[in-house]
Formats: sequence, C-alpha cells, structure tokens
Amino acid sequence: MSVRRLAEKQPSSFAFTPDNLAWARAQIAKYPEWRQQSAVIPILWRAQQQAGGWLPQKAIEAVADLLDMAKIRVLEVATFYTMFNLAPVGRFHVQLCGTTPCMLRGAEDLKKVCRRMIGHDNAVSADGTFSWVEVECLGACVNAPMAQINADYYEDLTPESFTRILNDFSLSRTPKPGPQIDRQYSAPVGEPTTLTDLSLYQTSKSGRG
Repeated sequence: MSVRRLAEKQPSSFAFTPDNLAWARAQIAKYPEWRQQSAVIPILWRAQQQAGGWLPQKAIEAVADLLDMAKIRVLEVATFYTMFNLAPVGRFHVQLCGTTPCMLRGAEDLKKVCRRMIGHDNAVSADGTFSWVEVECLGACVNAPMAQINADYYEDLTPESFTRILNDFSLSRTPKPGPQIDRQYSAPVGEPTTLTDLSLYQTSKSGRG
C-alpha cells in the first residue's frame, strides 16, 4: 500500500451539522460504554460525506473529540482504509479497478479515457465535476472491467460505454449502474444453456419435487 497523507491545503474548521451530530450519537449509543470508540468508522464516513467526499484534518479531529480518542488513533484509521479520501474529490469520484481481472479485460484503455476526459489521477478536474483514482479489487471481477462512481458500480465497460457514462454525468444525467452489456447482474452473457427443461421445476401432486 502506498503512503497516504493528508492534503496540504486544509479548511480551518469543521463541525458536524445538528442532524449529523444526532446521527453520530445514535451510532455511539449502539455500543457498550467501554466499546463506543468502535463507532469510529461509520462516524468518519459521515464526516466525509458532510465535507463533500473527503476527510479534512479538522473533521478527523472532531471525530476524535466526539469519541474521546487520541487524534493519532483516528488518523491511523483514516489513513489505513482507502474508503476515506484524504484530499478533495470531484462531485463524481471515479474509482477505477486496476487489479488483474480488470486489467486483462481492458482497464488500461479505461485509464486512457480518464486521462483524456478528467486529467491526472488523484486530481480534481478544473470545473470540480470529476476526479479519479486507480484502486485495488472492488469485488466485481466477473463483470470486469469496472469502476465505482460515487456509490454505484458500472460494469462490463468498454472505452465507448465508459465515455458515454462520464458524458452523462457531466450533463447532469444519471446513467444506469450495473452491467453495461446485455446480462443480468453477474449471470452469464446470453440465454441459459443448462437446466432449460421446464419440467425440472414442476412439482408432483404430493408436493414433492
């Protein structure tokens, strides 16, 4: 894993909104008093959402104060898990899988699309719309190559379909997530080829198969 550091430019303050603070206290209350620091990950996630998709240093410190934790302990969590972004991201943050299955299925071509349409990785586009980063396995290998954009997966990508998806986002459209080819989720492409005899699924009068 590469070294993860906080962004050089940081906001001067962070405070949870009343709604988010109430939500965070509800998460803390789920744990026994001597285990309430276990709520650190969901509360960091909420702080990241409030901050616009990334974790400023002041947000990390606010979580530490809320949980009565040493700030370095919360920083350790934030820098360990790549779900936490330590620098600003675009409104649409693209996490492009570059692990072996996706690489073998064309992820390198998708990187070229990102560089052409967004710019360098780990940087935000000039208009603040996009950012992108190459990540390790996102667990959708059978649908390779794929990318996660904000909370949704876009799978079975080609340079053409990926370009269309990014264009849709730039035009404030919401492209349909999931496979971008004619398949249902992770099912094989095409029609079923086995167990197609409907009589196999009929039950006898006794109720037994």
